Amino acid sequence: MKNHWFFGPFLALLFGLLLLSACDTDSVGEASEESAVLSPSIQPAADQPQYWQYKGEKVLLLGGSDEDNLFQMPDVAQQLDLLKTAGGNYVRNTMSSRDEGNVWAFAQDSTGQYDLRKWNEAYWQRFENFLALTAARDIIVQIEIWATFDFYRGEWDKNPFNPKNNRNLNEARVKLPTSIPTHPIFRDNPFFWSIPSQHNNMHLLQFQQAFVDKILSISLPYDHVLYCMDNETSVTADWGKFWSDYIHKVATEKGRQVFTTEMWDPHDLNHISHRETFDHPETYDFVEISQNNHQKGEAHWLNGLAQIERLKRSGALRPVTNVKTYGSTGGRHGHGLQNGVESFVRSVLFGSSAVRFHRPTSGIGLSDTAQVVIKGIREVTDQMNGFFAATPNLALLSDRSENEAYCRALVGQSYLVYFGEAGEATLDLSALEGEMIKMEVLELFSNTWRKVKEIKANSTLRLTADQPQLLFLLQK
Repeated sequence: MKNHWFFGPFLALLFGLLLLSACDTDSVGEASEESAVLSPSIQPAADQPQYWQYKGEKVLLLGGSDEDNLFQMPDVAQQLDLLKTAGGNYVRNTMSSRDEGNVWAFAQDSTGQYDLRKWNEAYWQRFENFLALTAARDIIVQIEIWATFDFYRGEWDKNPFNPKNNRNLNEARVKLPTSIPTHPIFRDNPFFWSIPSQHNNMHLLQFQQAFVDKILSISLPYDHVLYCMDNETSVTADWGKFWSDYIHKVATEKGRQVFTTEMWDPHDLNHISHRETFDHPETYDFVEISQNNHQKGEAHWLNGLAQIERLKRSGALRPVTNVKTYGSTGGRHGHGLQNGVESFVRSVLFGSSAVRFHRPTSGIGLSDTAQVVIKGIREVTDQMNGFFAATPNLALLSDRSENEAYCRALVGQSYLVYFGEAGEATLDLSALEGEMIKMEVLELFSNTWRKVKEIKANSTLRLTADQPQLLFLLQK
C-alpha cells in the first residue's frame, strides 16, 4: 500500500487539468468555428448562403452532360475531362438503370430472378469509380436517390423491385402491382408510399433502406456530393422528408454533414408542392428549381428571381440549383437551342448557385455549344469584380424591350449585361459618373473577347449588341 501512496494526489491533479481543459469553452468554440470555415466539404457559403463554397472558396457550379446517370456511362472519364476543360464543375447523377447497357443494383440468379438481399457489384463499382473520378477533378455531384421514371411503364416491367422480377417480394403481401402503365404524375406505384406515415409497408421498406444505406456507404466518405431525393416527384411530401431526415441522421452518426433537396414535378414554382422545399429549411438544405426552366423568356427570369427573394424574406436563404436546363434543336419539350442557352445564362445572372445543361434531346448536354457557353460564363463571372456580392438589377436598364437584355451589378463597381439577341439598351452608370472604367465584350458562341476599351463614365451608356449572345462587362 505504501508503495502507491502518491497515486491519489497525482490522479487528482490530472483530473483537474482535464477539467480545466474541458471548461475552456472559448478556445474550443474558436477551434470548432475555424474548422467549420476551413472544411473542404461542399456547403453553403458562410457569408453568402445563396452560394456554395468548396475547399474554403465560394464556387459557381456550372455543368452539362450527355447522360443523367453518369456513373453508368462507359466513357465517363472522357466526359468529365471535357467538362473540366470547359470550366465546368457540376453534374447530375440519377441512380437510374433504364438505358441500354445499364446494370441494376441487385444480383440475379441463374433463372434471371433478382435477389434483393444480394448486390450486383458491377453497379456499385461503377458508382464508386464515378465518385472517385469526379472528386479528383473537383466536380460536384448532385445525386438523385430515387429515379422516378424507373418505377413506371416499361421500366417498371424490368425493375428488380417489381415482384415478378425478384424472389423477395410477394405481390399480394407488399401490394405492388406488376404492371403500371401510367405516367408518374398519376402516382400509381405504391412503392413511394411504403414509409411509416403512409402505408407502413415494413417488408418493402427494409429493402428500400438497404439500397439507400448502400449508396451512403460509398458516398459519405466523399466531400463533393449533394443529395436530391427524387426526380420530378408528385407523391406525398412525407416520402421525401422521410428519406431526407434519414440521410441526415445516418450522416451525423458517421460524423459527416450532408445537404439535401427535393425536385417536384409542377412546372410552376408557385405550385403549393414546391413550398414543401422552400418553407422547410429544417428538412431541405438547398432548393432545386429546374422546373422553372420550362418557362421561357422574361417569365423564366422573374419566376426564378421571385423564389430567391422569397427565401430572403423568410430568413431561410439557401442555394438554389438548376440541375436541368431544357432546350435544344428539335428537343422533346419544345424549347429550342436559343431559349436553352438564354435560360442557362439568365439563371446565372438572377442568382442560381448551380446551373447545368440537361441531357439530349431535352437539352444540349455537353455538346460543342454547351462547352463554349460554359467556358464563356466561367470566364466572365471569374473576371467580374464581386460577382457573388452583385445582384440582379433590371432597374439599371432602360429602353429595353421584354427579354432583350438583363443586368447583374455591384453598383458603383461592376456591371454585367447580357443580350440573348441583337438589340439595344441604356445602362445607368450614375454611380460611376466621371470615373474611368473599362468595357469588355464577350461573344459567347465564339468565346471571343473584343478589345478592351477604357471610357469615362457618364450618367448613362447606350449598349448596342450587334449580334446575339453578347455579354458586356464594365468595371473600374
